[in-house]
Amino acid sequence: MANTRRLRLLVSITIISVLAWFLLNALERETRRAEEMSANMVIGQLRSALVIKGAEVILGQKDRLENYNGINPFELLEHQWTNYTGLCRDHKVKSAAWCFLPLKQKATAKEVKGWLIYSPGQPITVDRRAIQKGQLTGWAVTTEFADRNRNGQQDEGERSTGLKLVLVTLPEEVTAVLKTEN
Repeated sequence: MANTRRLRLLVSITIISVLAWFLLNALERETRRAEEMSANMVIGQLRSALVIKGAEVILGQKDRLENYNGINPFELLEHQWTNYTGLCRDHKVKSAAWCFLPLKQKATAKEVKGWLIYSPGQPITVDRRAIQKGQLTGWAVTTEFADRNRNGQQDEGERSTGLKLVLVTLPEEVTAVLKTEN
């Protein structure tokens, strides 16, 4: 009789353990998917804001699109993002958060130029690129142009057509200085 109870207890614990394992795997998958969707949504909204800003600059004809290279695209939106921490401070980037890393500039520069930095909390795919947990990834605002000769570089006579957010490879000295904060 005692052995039967022990067997039942062992079978029950085994079944509960297997179910908990499947539940934790599903929870991890959904968490990853939610972070991935959130990051891609932010990229999409920033790109939309840049399209609007580019159109405003072109229609206003008082400014040049090139003056907007390297700007912080979050400043174009009025929405307060919970996962946007502002400027990257104290060389730390929060996990699963965005920040803006300003480039070293002259003291007389009017606008801050730099890169948008993201550090995922787990391995995800953002902007069709696989990123590992804690791997710093950067984007920069640049001008889009009519590339007539298809060389990938804006030559004289090829006019700017808008603003875009592009994935950039961060220099090693930047990734060495910045640390991911959990």
